[in-house]
Amino acid sequence: MEKFVVIMAGGVGSRFWPRSRKTSPKQLLNIFGEQTMIQETVSRLDGLVKPENIFIITNKVQKALIEEQLPELPADNVIAEPVGRNTAPCVGLASVVIGKRANDGVIITLPADHVIKDKVKFHNAINLACEYAYNDKGLVTFGITPTRPETGYGYININKEEVTKGVWSVNKFVEKPNLEKAKEYLKEGNYLWNSGMFIWRADVIAEEIKEYLPSLHQGLKDIDEAIDNNNFLPALAQIFPAFESISVDYGIMEHSKRVFLVEGNFDWSDVGSWETVYELGSKDENNNCNNADVLNFKSSGNYTFSKEKFVALVGVENMIVIDTKDAILVCNRDNTQDVKKVVDYLNDKNKTDLV
Repeated sequence: MEKFVVIMAGGVGSRFWPRSRKTSPKQLLNIFGEQTMIQETVSRLDGLVKPENIFIITNKVQKALIEEQLPELPADNVIAEPVGRNTAPCVGLASVVIGKRANDGVIITLPADHVIKDKVKFHNAINLACEYAYNDKGLVTFGITPTRPETGYGYININKEEVTKGVWSVNKFVEKPNLEKAKEYLKEGNYLWNSGMFIWRADVIAEEIKEYLPSLHQGLKDIDEAIDNNNFLPALAQIFPAFESISVDYGIMEHSKRVFLVEGNFDWSDVGSWETVYELGSKDENNNCNNADVLNFKSSGNYTFSKEKFVALVGVENMIVIDTKDAILVCNRDNTQDVKKVVDYLNDKNKTDLV
């Protein structure tokens, strides 16, 4: 069994404005330490797969910076989509490229911007999922056991009886619930958070694409033939933009009859907003999370980021304050999911230099 990794790194990270921009999105920023998020994602793969078996699917704007941040990877392994078409075309493209190297190669599909703290448990879960994906030809996803009634994640409903030790069959995928429904899921006990991480064989995901997304399959077949003729990049530029924009969850996982789940029993976060950054960060005695030269006077529960300016917070609570060279965000922590509305506004007003 040969293992490969595909890291999906094409997002903009609009909820992380003003630090996250089109040319330097969330995954290319050092949110929590010295390494950027994509560097941390690759680092935690050490000992699991060879660097030459790690592929990044991104876009033309971010490709050069990713190559700069990950010099240990072959440059050809950083593939730029001509346009964004969501995750189903992304994983389909990866299955074609990797299938040329090993048709039955096991592909570990990961987002570029998650935080996972326990590397040993992460590797153990990956290896279990790889064995099942390889031997039983399943589409394996990771579910995270809920610790709270979270409304910001999708959920996966599983059968309570294990198929084999550590592996469950999946009944259905569920969209982000309201709070009442999330409380029900937590009480029932057989709903897990959808982590957005997947493991499958290259040939198996190709079969499922053919079954459930036939037009995507045909386009990928043409790209596959172009690789044989050393015509990959021109064919990609011509064919990829015609693909339907659809997620792998909606296009395949919600319909396939061979979806299984391995529990991710490691500390995990998809870092979906500034609120999550606050929650994961270290706090002072007043629960302020400081990433700046900051004075918190009669202030508590705040997250502050500034590289160049001194920041003074006086008599405020539960605020997010982000200072960059050309923009400032001040946001209540309860409203961090709405930061993307700022990006929508800037696009509508043609203030693209701030996006």
